[in-house]
Amino acid sequence: MSGRQGRGAGGRRPARRRTARGASVVGRRYEVEVGPVAHGGHCVARVPDGDASRVVFVRHALPGERVVVELTEGTAGDRFWRGDAVEVLTSSPDRVPAPCPVAGPGGCGGCDFQHVTLVRQRALKADVVREQLRRLAGIDWDVVVEAVPGDADGLRWRTRQRYVDLPDGRRGMRKHRSHEVVPIDDCLIEAPAGPSYRVRGREFAVADGGFWQVHPGAPEALVDAVLEALAPQPGESALDLYAGVGLFSRFLLDAVGPTGQVVAVEGDRSASRLSATNCPGLTAIAGDVGSVLAAEHQEQFDVVVLDPPRTGAKRAVVEQVAARRPRAVAYVACDPAALARDVAIFAEHGYRLVSLRAFDLFPMTHHVECVALLTKSGSDLR
Repeated sequence: MSGRQGRGAGGRRPARRRTARGASVVGRRYEVEVGPVAHGGHCVARVPDGDASRVVFVRHALPGERVVVELTEGTAGDRFWRGDAVEVLTSSPDRVPAPCPVAGPGGCGGCDFQHVTLVRQRALKADVVREQLRRLAGIDWDVVVEAVPGDADGLRWRTRQRYVDLPDGRRGMRKHRSHEVVPIDDCLIEAPAGPSYRVRGREFAVADGGFWQVHPGAPEALVDAVLEALAPQPGESALDLYAGVGLFSRFLLDAVGPTGQVVAVEGDRSASRLSATNCPGLTAIAGDVGSVLAAEHQEQFDVVVLDPPRTGAKRAVVEQVAARRPRAVAYVACDPAALARDVAIFAEHGYRLVSLRAFDLFPMTHHVECVALLTKSGSDLR
């Protein structure tokens, strides 16, 4: 779990400035039929544009609804526009009143799905993972998003939250893809207490501001999923990449025992130092994962854990992992598109997806966490 990963709803960056390609369309309104969910917390719709139509990514809507969309971003020359559903003409049976008063159009940008039942939220996330695997990896996979303990009906789970300080002493959060700040009296996804760094009876040291999963049920759920997938055996060697403070390394060491070996690579030097403290017997290396793999520990490893940033491991790292010929790779992914792209690269090297679990670690948002197991064709693991 790299300290570089800004996962979840609280730290969303505003959109980059885009070069205008014609007159602005912001403020235009259209009545639309809402299409399927797309990656990013919105649904796809089309609006008339001359003799053709234009794709609009619509927030605050659900597939099958008929809504009035107000455009919030776009110019005449853009390939697509963005907008908010500001009026619902025909609602989905899965629509519910948002519990937070600033969760709707023009409000805080932290939550995407407060207007959706939890069951449908998870189904929408499963649809996105399934579509990304199909489109980017050529794989048809039945995906189920699992709940984890630690939230109250999708609320009060975020154990770390960041706010913007306002001049009047209040706090706020930014609007979606904007620098504009909305005052927040009570964020309903913020947990009443900070994170616990105890997992499976083990305590972990984490630096102030260092990365740790924000949902209280996440660390144990992910450790369980990774260990179940890899089934590490005594005497085996394990490679833990983007290892953070050693969450997975600690339990890999237990599994491989004194005759085995665990090597952990992490780009954040503080996190890497803490991983050595948290995991006695660990070989901890601080440095860019791709650079370290190109220069060190080029021997074969039995199992590998990959927990990269949101952008994914990418080709150079995937090929370095494949070159070590592990019998199994557990890929922990917070972005389904990056996961699917990397699964496709692994396939070029003979590794196939054999299992996938998805977890609702960020309720009320579009984010979803996956643990994918890849094995070399002909492996006897599965």
